[in-house]
Amino acid sequence: MSSTATTIFAPDMAPVAARTSYVDKVVRQFTIMTIVWGIVGMTVGALIAAQLFWPELNFGIPWLSYGRLRPLHTNAVIFAFGGSALFATSYYVVQRTCHVPLFAPKLATFTFWGWQAIIVLAAITLPMGLTSGKEYAELEWPIDLLIAVVWVSYAIVYLGTLVKRRVSHIYVANWFFAAFIITVAVLHIVNSAEIPVSLGKSYPIYAGTVDAMVQWWYGHNAVGFFLTAGFLGMMYYYVPKQAGRPVYSYRLSIVHFWALISIYMWAGPHHLHYTTLPDWAQSLGMVFSLILLAPSWGGMINGLMTLSGAWHKLRTDPILKFMVVALSFYGMSTFEGPMMSIKTVNSLSHYTDWTVGHVHSGALGWVAMITIACIYSMLPKLYGKKEMWSTRLIDWHFWTTTIGVVLYVAAMWIAGVMQGLMWRATNDDGSLTYSFIEALNATYPYYAVRLAGGLMVLGGMGLMAYNAWRTVRDTVRIPVIAIPEPA
Repeated sequence: MSSTATTIFAPDMAPVAARTSYVDKVVRQFTIMTIVWGIVGMTVGALIAAQLFWPELNFGIPWLSYGRLRPLHTNAVIFAFGGSALFATSYYVVQRTCHVPLFAPKLATFTFWGWQAIIVLAAITLPMGLTSGKEYAELEWPIDLLIAVVWVSYAIVYLGTLVKRRVSHIYVANWFFAAFIITVAVLHIVNSAEIPVSLGKSYPIYAGTVDAMVQWWYGHNAVGFFLTAGFLGMMYYYVPKQAGRPVYSYRLSIVHFWALISIYMWAGPHHLHYTTLPDWAQSLGMVFSLILLAPSWGGMINGLMTLSGAWHKLRTDPILKFMVVALSFYGMSTFEGPMMSIKTVNSLSHYTDWTVGHVHSGALGWVAMITIACIYSMLPKLYGKKEMWSTRLIDWHFWTTTIGVVLYVAAMWIAGVMQGLMWRATNDDGSLTYSFIEALNATYPYYAVRLAGGLMVLGGMGLMAYNAWRTVRDTVRIPVIAIPEPA
């Protein structure tokens, strides 16, 4: 263990000169909405997965067509579920590691209601077909403006809290949260630069290949900072707290941070292999993607090794099980991503369901599972309880989610490799061996397995909602004055 490892507990073990009044109402609000939006987003995901198996499930209604519900699903899971979790955990962590209440609490309240308004507007406009057509940035310009206002407010609250901290040290989780907040603001504002032509329609200021390049600079870094850096901030606080152990190597966590944020920014071109993007830019994106493997695995190892001396707790603590599996999926998906960026591998995987499997191994295996673990760890404390109402339900949730994710991802991996091989197969005369319809027909059974896996994940979220409801039911409101929790 690193000699600097015990730094992890410094913020929570420092003598407290006075009682600290934490602003936890907004944290509770975001925590509950994380569960709500998780169920909503995954329900839409299950519906469109079912539509791929039974196309008639759109009932001939344009609002329910796959093309309109799919961006609704991605926005709901990433920005509603994941975003609410990031707001909740970052607000929770920054107060407890800095020993101060949130800066500008009314502005923090605005970020909650503003973010919920954005989500509701997305749920209305996307099924209506009002979209910019840009991946992960489909929302039209009025909503984009609201996103920018809410996000800048979020930055003011978070960074303002860091500035007025009572301890000199800035714990590493706050570095990850701060980098995620600042970078997402830049990504959103640059990629969403557009010219409105009506209330519901705009056109980007970029054109052609430049537009594609900017889009995937944004798109891949939305993964890199929204879905990776922010959730690593969660990992670096909640895993040591739940395990009751110091982070394995604090020095490694700092190296992990600077390496990750320095390299991730340049990997986006690997989404544009074999396109009109200049070949040197494609190759550069591939090289940076391969380099990313080192800091990513450094973070995974640091997280898993934090459990040294605490592995026995997995027998009785299902929250730790969620964390370990989440870190394992983080390692797998951050190995798979660089491998898929290699041009020869990409020629097989691109446009196939292998990509869908890769995305969901990260989104469900890493992001969702670490989020679920952190919510289970944090929610009882927010309501003055020692633990969740039912540990057994958490255990059931763990197994339904783990099995569901494995079924989903494995089905898409197999289907994707099969599709790639069938599409490139040729006869002796150079003609294609299989038609597209034949490849689709061969994929059909795997869509059923994916649906089954998705339904298991959704069912687990239902267990979580019930467990959370029972935990907060009949809760006596806890005092607003609280001493920072001991290590």
